[in-house]
Amino acid sequence: IKRLMDLFVSGFALLILSPIFVIVSIMIKKDSEGPVFYSQKRVGYRNKLFTIYKFRTMVKDAEKDGIPELATDGDTRVTAIGRFLRKYRIDEFPQFYNVFMGEMSLVGPRPEREFYVNQIVKIAPFYSLLHQVRPGITSMGMVKYGYATSIDEMVDRLKYDLLYLENMSIANDIKIMIYTIKTVCTGKGL
Repeated sequence: IKRLMDLFVSGFALLILSPIFVIVSIMIKKDSEGPVFYSQKRVGYRNKLFTIYKFRTMVKDAEKDGIPELATDGDTRVTAIGRFLRKYRIDEFPQFYNVFMGEMSLVGPRPEREFYVNQIVKIAPFYSLLHQVRPGITSMGMVKYGYATSIDEMVDRLKYDLLYLENMSIANDIKIMIYTIKTVCTGKGL
């Protein structure tokens, strides 16, 4: 049932949001040099790497030295339109494609880069439990905790994702999606 809901909602979202995709694409191109979309390898279901897609919110080549760097409040790498996209979580909309393709779910623990997963597992080995389910566009950790700006914050946020795993249900997914819609509509995604 969860996968059918993912397919239906993501397909519908991609169709309905297509005009917003065009508008956001134009805004990103006008705001700064670089591609519209940003792709990155993340650790997903059963530790399999997949490519996640987002609207680009940072300057081109934000990680020039190749070392992953988390965004922080007031990060100068974030573009003007990028701040808006992040605040309302619009930068995550392209992930409906990942959901449609079966790499992600609407609701599930947020996927991280392998670089961070390896560091988190050293502190909290039980983090690997999150890879028993498909990662999500939104999660209990995102609605209750928000973006993490450090490894310590990622570990703190982990308690919400473990709570989600223990209480997975369609009803819980719907509740998390409602909280997420509220976040998107109110701009509480800072």
